[in-house]
Amino acid sequence: MIDLDRLERAVREDAAIRRRQMLQPVGGKGDKIFPPTYPAEGRNQLPRHVYEKRKIDGRDVWCVLVDSVASQANRMEEALQAAIAEGVLIPHLYVDFAGKGIAGVERISSLEAPHRVYDAILRDSLLDGQSFMSSPIGTRLAAAKPQDATALLEVAPTALLFGSWHSTGQGGGLGAKFARCLVSEIVAVDVPVEEIVNGRSGAVEPRTLGRRVGSRIDPLGILRAVEIYKGSDGWDVDQSRAGKDAKKVRPSEVNHGNVAPTVQPLGVTCDRLDHTFVLSCAGLRRLGFGGGARDAAGRTLLAALGLLAVTEQDARGYALRSRCDLVCDGAAPLEIVRPDGSTEPIAVTREAARALYGEAFAKAKEVGLGLHEQPIRLEPQEKLVAIVKKSQELALAGKGGEAEAEED
Repeated sequence: MIDLDRLERAVREDAAIRRRQMLQPVGGKGDKIFPPTYPAEGRNQLPRHVYEKRKIDGRDVWCVLVDSVASQANRMEEALQAAIAEGVLIPHLYVDFAGKGIAGVERISSLEAPHRVYDAILRDSLLDGQSFMSSPIGTRLAAAKPQDATALLEVAPTALLFGSWHSTGQGGGLGAKFARCLVSEIVAVDVPVEEIVNGRSGAVEPRTLGRRVGSRIDPLGILRAVEIYKGSDGWDVDQSRAGKDAKKVRPSEVNHGNVAPTVQPLGVTCDRLDHTFVLSCAGLRRLGFGGGARDAAGRTLLAALGLLAVTEQDARGYALRSRCDLVCDGAAPLEIVRPDGSTEPIAVTREAARALYGEAFAKAKEVGLGLHEQPIRLEPQEKLVAIVKKSQELALAGKGGEAEAEED
């Protein structure tokens, strides 16, 4: 079992800590799973999975993305959030929405906000009555750089582990920017596909040989031929009662009636599923926390947090989405990767990872890093509460718009 001294030496001297864990569908090898779907690029195109060819064992094989780097980071943060609820001390901030009259939202933490400590949810909140980014903690976070990342380590170390960017900061997005030190991804390997040749470009476009079917039988037996009207006042069989702007629609447009059977090319089978986890020691060494013993302790704390994240995820399982529930296929060891590429296997259980993280936390405090043992509570500004309430009102009225597209 790895101890704190060996972890500190790995962070100081070695290249990375990694693991390649094989997974399988919980239904057994060969069972069909459903990776995430993404919008089609052209008109009348169906949703699709993300395919790429990879060179594996000397062959070019089709692979499908099952869980992206960003999605895996979110899942590990969720696992760490659960560990916090069980008493593990991980510094973080949260916005307290309790008592604000917002349905279904009590608090949003820096482990849940999309852009972590630099998210607009935290930016548009108050700390001790002051705008968060203008508060002493906020100004330290805004000024943080990789050469001195102490502010993030002390209040939200997960933002350093999984990466963060103060995109609305100084210079139009030239603010604090921290690359990921931990990368995790799940890929289905050797997926049977149908190779479709694009008539215009000549490019080969893979399409799964799996199929997803759907249908619905209405227990009320409402027929498509029934005339109904939908308008600002809802829907009705009488046009005058549906509102002045009411238009004739089919029953299916108000979720009544049968849904005809459909068949879509979705879902895959595969030879195996690879979960790749890499914690970059070289990446950790780019981060500074005041020099000397503080640097060593801060980097080791982040490494211990990374090991905690992967073991917590293992313990909580891989129920990724509907019909994509995975389980480990045997137990692959973590290994330290030395600078020459050779490896050293290490054993880390969930209990050992928690104990190791606790030791690293105590050591970081000992050398003078001001880690927050209590979460930092923020209060949402009135305008943030108002925009959430307005959004919920529109959603309940069926007037919500589409989500905004965003570039990574």
